[in-house]
Amino acid sequence: MLIEVDFNSDEAIYIQLCNQIILGIAMSDIQEGDSLPSVRQLADTVGVNMHTVNKAYHVLKQEGYISLDKRRGAVIAVDVDKFQQLEAMKEQLRIVLARGRCKNISRQEVHGLVDEIFDEYELHENR
Repeated sequence: MLIEVDFNSDEAIYIQLCNQIILGIAMSDIQEGDSLPSVRQLADTVGVNMHTVNKAYHVLKQEGYISLDKRRGAVIAVDVDKFQQLEAMKEQLRIVLARGRCKNISRQEVHGLVDEIFDEYELHENR
């Protein structure tokens, strides 16, 4: 899995790392049980501080995407608490949709975007 960081982005580097790993899971580039690189390896590969990678891994653990094992390191272990995830998504979507509504983006356009994104995941998964 290729992880790239945009050092010019306003988004924190650890969040970029988290988002890219989550996208990797969604696209089936990495799957349940796969090990992620060690903190040191990923930091060297991406060119960031080890503490940044460590923070990303701890956030991913808190959010239920990975487990941290002393022998295997960071392992993809998606916590399947669907109700809790739906509630978290609802809160995040509330803000995203409010921003879209302020810019006159229609319900149909949003539905089209959601379908497009899910189609990308499925297409990537079936490669």
